[in-house]
Amino acid sequence: MSALQPQPQPFPLPLSRLSINQETIKQWSLPELAEGCAKEGIGAVGLWRAPVQEYGVERTARLMRDAGLAVTSLCRGGFFTDPDEAARARALDDNRAAIDEAATLGTDTLVLVSGGLPPGSRDLAGARERIAEALALLGPCAEDRGVRLAIEPLHPMFAADRCVVSTLSQALDLAERFPARQVGVVVDTYHVWWDDKAPEQIARAGRGNRIHAFQLADWITPLPAGVLLGRGQLGEGSIDFTFFRDQVETAGYTGPIEVEIFNETLWERDGTEVLRETAERFRTHA
Repeated sequence: MSALQPQPQPFPLPLSRLSINQETIKQWSLPELAEGCAKEGIGAVGLWRAPVQEYGVERTARLMRDAGLAVTSLCRGGFFTDPDEAARARALDDNRAAIDEAATLGTDTLVLVSGGLPPGSRDLAGARERIAEALALLGPCAEDRGVRLAIEPLHPMFAADRCVVSTLSQALDLAERFPARQVGVVVDTYHVWWDDKAPEQIARAGRGNRIHAFQLADWITPLPAGVLLGRGQLGEGSIDFTFFRDQVETAGYTGPIEVEIFNETLWERDGTEVLRETAERFRTHA
């Protein structure tokens, strides 16, 4: 094909593929989220544990069912890297609770943020091995409840304090020790867009049926002071979403696509306006 000819583009995504992660419209309560999504014809949401626990897990499950909303993921479990035995026991108990919460909400995906380096440590390999040890204990528990553990690699700037799993390759090296029905990965464009190995690792994940979630947020510059809250609305930054959509679909993923944006500017706006804008950006840029 000539470089001057228009390149083929993926078909526009129907809203039936869109899941609104709760953090994208954090200013809304759970009832407002359920009502707003139902009114706009959006049929799925990704939820976070703290607001769900505050509202009540079973109460949240009923609220989402009554609104006709599927829960596509629950965030988050993880934080497995502390070498202290008592701390590790507490983390395992918390993750077992998270598995039960996910099952009650009707989602089969619990997102894991694995944990950063313990204070004073420089042992990345040891921290990653402690993640594997935790997965060995939690995987069967999750499978019994119909839940899959989804390791989310985070951008390397978060390796020290939040997540020592920085690439899809590292996430898959951990996940592949266990059955795919127990452990897979999250492909989050915000965290992996920079990695030239991401396409081959997405294909690897697809071959093993390990893409358990696909999330979108843009990378904007200059980075705000609070980098964690610096995700951009789709189309505002550097990420080629149609490229990543093509990669995950070629790998066999046809599930929901979550838009998960942490951004204080969005949280200061009217929630309905943000929801409608997100749906339109989803159609245009994904």
